[in-house]
Parts: sequence; structure tokens; C-alpha cells
Amino acid sequence: QVQLVESGGGSVQAGGSLRLSCIASGSGYIYSTFCMSWFRQAPGKEREAVALIDTDGSTHYADSVKDRFTISRDNNKNTLYLRMNSAKPDDTAMYYCAAEAARGGYCSRFYNVWGQGTKVTVSS
Repeated sequence: QVQLVESGGGSVQAGGSLRLSCIASGSGYIYSTFCMSWFRQAPGKEREAVALIDTDGSTHYADSVKDRFTISRDNNKNTLYLRMNSAKPDDTAMYYCAAEAARGGYCSRFYNVWGQGTKVTVSS
């Protein structure tokens, strides 16, 4: 069973930067075989995918964060990152990391392991 714990959230002014981290722990798994992602949910809004990173390192971003956010992973540290640059008030949300065990190297995008979230507030 894999557990995910996010950290790094906080308050930042518009235009500032933050780096979120998500550490995976547990036993009986190989972190590098997991498809990883960051989601966010703002108050009163639906949860949305922000950035995805597959087992081969390929990345995908929501249009709203493209060219501002960077997702990365360190398989040696079982850690997922989200670098947030040029933050905007619209980025204010609870950020969650999520994982899915790849099957045959394929990421189905049905993430079934979730962290508790870390809150990000961007002030104007």
C-alpha cells in the first residue's frame, strides 16, 4: 500500500513562486512504476488536473498552468514535485498529488491513491 504526503504549500504574492513536494511511502511497490500527478480544487469548484508525469518522464499540463508550472519526479527519493512560477490568484486551491500503478508501462489516468493535500494561497 502506498501513502502520499504533500508539503510546501503556503501563501505567496502574485508573481511569486512555490515548490510543492509529495513523498510516497509504504512497502511492496516500486515508485518508478507509478504514474504521478498533481490536482487542485479551489473553493466552490471541481477538482482539476494540473500536471501529470508518466513513468517514462513525459509530462502534461493544463492550459492554465502551461509555461508557469513544472512537474518533476525523483525516483531515488520517491518524491514528486510541482514548481509553481508566476503564481496567480486563480492558482489558489488545495493541491493534491495522486498516483496510479502503471500497467505494462501505460498510464490510464485513473489515479487511485491520493494524498491529503496542501493549501496554496496566492494574493494579489
